[in-house]
Amino acid sequence: MAAAPSLFRNPLTRLDTYILRQILGALVAVTLALVALIWLTQSLRFVELIVNRGLSPFVFLRLTVLLVPSFVAVILPITMFVVVQFIYQRLSGDRELTVMRAAGLSPFALARPTLVLAAGVAVLCLWLNIWIVPASFTAFREYQFEIRNRIAAFLIQEGVFTTISNNLTVYVRKRDPSGDLHGIMVDDERNPANPATIIAQSGRIEPGRTGPQVILFNGARQEVDKKSGRLNLLTFSENTINLSSSASDDDQRFRDDSEVSLHDLLHPTPGELLPQDIPKWRAEAHRRLSEPFTVISYALVALASVLTGAFRRHGGFARPAIAVGITVGLVALGLSVGNLAARSSAFLPLVWIAAILPGVIAAWLMFRPERIRVPPMAETVTPPTGRAEV
Repeated sequence: MAAAPSLFRNPLTRLDTYILRQILGALVAVTLALVALIWLTQSLRFVELIVNRGLSPFVFLRLTVLLVPSFVAVILPITMFVVVQFIYQRLSGDRELTVMRAAGLSPFALARPTLVLAAGVAVLCLWLNIWIVPASFTAFREYQFEIRNRIAAFLIQEGVFTTISNNLTVYVRKRDPSGDLHGIMVDDERNPANPATIIAQSGRIEPGRTGPQVILFNGARQEVDKKSGRLNLLTFSENTINLSSSASDDDQRFRDDSEVSLHDLLHPTPGELLPQDIPKWRAEAHRRLSEPFTVISYALVALASVLTGAFRRHGGFARPAIAVGITVGLVALGLSVGNLAARSSAFLPLVWIAAILPGVIAAWLMFRPERIRVPPMAETVTPPTGRAEV
């Protein structure tokens, strides 16, 4: 019995290297182009930090670059499908696949360079999901937290109502080169039960334990009692206000599941999560582990659309169109299954099924043993009809 084919049993031939080089070059080009496009669209939401807040372009560049690894990890399965589909369709259109088939190459031999590359891309995707993307998200959120809560003092401009956060607005009539402030008004609604308006003649900004704080001199604090409707007025000679997004001194940043390590996703610290958030973290962990298999599955779907079915020298559009439709459906299915798993851990097996099953089906369609042909029955020789002589 013939041995099963193996990807690495024999070294890659010159033909394998030829196909592999074309797919790899196209994969790098398409991935970079899509990453640049996504980076451009996502970075528009940070332009406001430069235009309205006066931050330097370096801050904008650092914030947006930290998101690039997540873009790469998300689009790698899709770019793998697109590139494999495009390259093999071009080989078919240039009659190169015709020559390869005529030379006796099997579907596995034609698919081997793509499978080798898909395995390498799957390892890269796993590396990104396990280590690089969580680290980059952590750095992004920490830097974003620092900008909002610790660099807020530098965003205050003269004669402008500066919105530090959704519930904190600061107005400064004049700011000296030394940093002293004059004519200060602060609208503080961080505590919904006791919103306050603070007015002071002068002040200065100093760093605090949880962020920048402004020390006010010779002012008044006005609060409206929501129960009685009375205006409470408190004058002061010196008062300190924290400019962080939270009015409390224990302001801290809570971790998102995208920046948590794989171990913490599967084994969260007791008390860190609410019970309803545990399935969400588990679904994120299984998504990271299963996504590399999606790369291989999408590559196999693209290969099956080109290397299966009746061979036509002039190609066709039906099978590529069907493959595109199947891949779009698989992407939608993966998102739906991920949402279900985030709600209930009972749906976690569906995450793996959606990642692996399409590749298994596509591989079976390409590499299944040829059906046993039943030999044609021998022709029966019928003697000439005639009357038998008695």
